[in-house]
Amino acid sequence: MPSDLHMHTTFSDGKLTPEELVAAAKESGLTYMAITDHDTIDGISHLYENGRYPAKGIRLIPGIEFSAHHPVHEIHILGYNIDIYYRELADKLNDVTEARWTRFAEMLDKLQTLGYQISEAEVLGIAGSSSSISRSHVGRVLVKKGYFSSVREAFDAVLAKGKPAYVPHYRLEVEEIIGLIKAAGGTPVLAHPRLIGDDELVRRLCQCGMEGIEVFYPQHDPEDVRRYLSMAEEYHLLPAGGSDFHGFPTRYPQEVGVFTIEDRWAEKFYRPEQQLG
Repeated sequence: MPSDLHMHTTFSDGKLTPEELVAAAKESGLTYMAITDHDTIDGISHLYENGRYPAKGIRLIPGIEFSAHHPVHEIHILGYNIDIYYRELADKLNDVTEARWTRFAEMLDKLQTLGYQISEAEVLGIAGSSSSISRSHVGRVLVKKGYFSSVREAFDAVLAKGKPAYVPHYRLEVEEIIGLIKAAGGTPVLAHPRLIGDDELVRRLCQCGMEGIEVFYPQHDPEDVRRYLSMAEEYHLLPAGGSDFHGFPTRYPQEVGVFTIEDRWAEKFYRPEQQLG
């Protein structure tokens, strides 16, 4: 049976609500799934507070995807089985959310100065329930208003690092994120290592307290999978994997269940006794 340990909802930059994502995962026959929204656990807490976690018919793992600070490379760290009501975690996520709102305002100012007439209300309309406002939300408004043909084109022209509307992130340090995940009872996992673009850096990160590495990923080819499985064995890390599902037509995979991993990898991250609240 298949599983997926990397999925996003409307509480960050995904298309489906948590309820819709769980339903789609069940429909596609997943055994295990993890909700890993960017810098927020609001999707999981939404399910819990509405009596939908634990989820019937599927084994749901509470998770998160942190963006870590690095001067050159994009580093993301997944946290599985975190206590979403751990106080220090909530405080840090509030800091990150406040910084995202400040960054969002600065980005809009830059875009408007450049002649792109988009408003805060338009972006918030796209973002919906998300408190994790991102460049993807801004890019979708730019596409909707006809400035660009795709979100990727918008990034390449104005939103990517070094482009005229880019505003730097506030991001926690790698060691801080790893410590926070562990303090919240969770398992820190290095996300999509190939996208980091520097395997020597990946090796150093594997030795910083990580407990897993995302081996199976849509942009990892067979050689990448072999290499990262070898690293997992070398550094005694749990191999993980998932689709990084967002649900938009321009981003593979477009449907839940298209990219999956074997249950034998996912089951190592599942804690049936875990309770929230």
